Amino acid sequence: MAQRKTERLMNLFFLLLASNQYLTKDQIRGAISEYREASPSAFERKFERDKEELRELGIVIETGNRDAYFDDEPGYRIRRDDAELPDISFTREEAAVVGLAAQVWDRASLASESATAITKLRSIGVDVATDQLRMVEPRLSTHEPAFDAVLEAATRRQPIAFEYRKPDGQQARREVEPWGMISVRDRWYVLGFDRDRDAPRVFRLSRIHGEVETLEEPGAVEVPAGIDLRELAGALLPPEPTEAAVLRIRRGRANSLRREAREITGVDGEWDVLRVPYASTRVLASEVASFGPDVVVLEPAELRDAVIGLLRSAVSGA
Repeated sequence: MAQRKTERLMNLFFLLLASNQYLTKDQIRGAISEYREASPSAFERKFERDKEELRELGIVIETGNRDAYFDDEPGYRIRRDDAELPDISFTREEAAVVGLAAQVWDRASLASESATAITKLRSIGVDVATDQLRMVEPRLSTHEPAFDAVLEAATRRQPIAFEYRKPDGQQARREVEPWGMISVRDRWYVLGFDRDRDAPRVFRLSRIHGEVETLEEPGAVEVPAGIDLRELAGALLPPEPTEAAVLRIRRGRANSLRREAREITGVDGEWDVLRVPYASTRVLASEVASFGPDVVVLEPAELRDAVIGLLRSAVSGA
């Protein structure tokens, strides 16, 4: 459901942005399939709700008439100068808009739907400028299953709960009041207040497992005034990788390490040899050790010794 609404919102956004004139409700309904398939009353409800959600994301929808002298029916459009975003800055509204655009343009089915809508407008004589859409072509992609649900909760300011896997493989339920979402080094994160830790925390979306549960009504989360998500992320996220480890990983195992890898340096039977960047020997050693015999450290020696030490401790503790 969240994904369908995301698709519909962005198709409406693209449609109003690409048009060089005000679009009537009938034109909008005829161009977007989900509106077209709905009953008149259902269309009215969806359209009004979608306009309000776009406005909540900071998008200005202008209302006016196509012809000031002869056309009394109001229409809608989005001006480029009202919608154009700068390079990603990490406010809640801007991250949400860029995230939505990234989802749409990363999925061929949505690109096709948007193109169909544009074609329908042209067929009835509406002047459409597709070059307007270039400003929202993303440099990021979003494949995390939790993206839609977390984005919606952050936008609506609803607390959420989810199962979260830490780098060492341990998993636990977390309750979070989301303040916003950001992308760092091609990965999406949600920042907010962790109710379990009673402190601000950052969570990587790819480590969220299963369904994201909303806990309270919209508006229940209060984002601290003047919060700087970029600064907060810098304080909470691990430092940039400065070293690289060469790991031998059994085929089909240790997918979290595979996602971190920058290159595959060799293949040995049922094993792959990967180069994985890291910043902390302690953190990487803990993650490698959690995979037991499925991961072997080839280099550096310092990391290999740390992993061996953790494994010996685990055996003696057992």
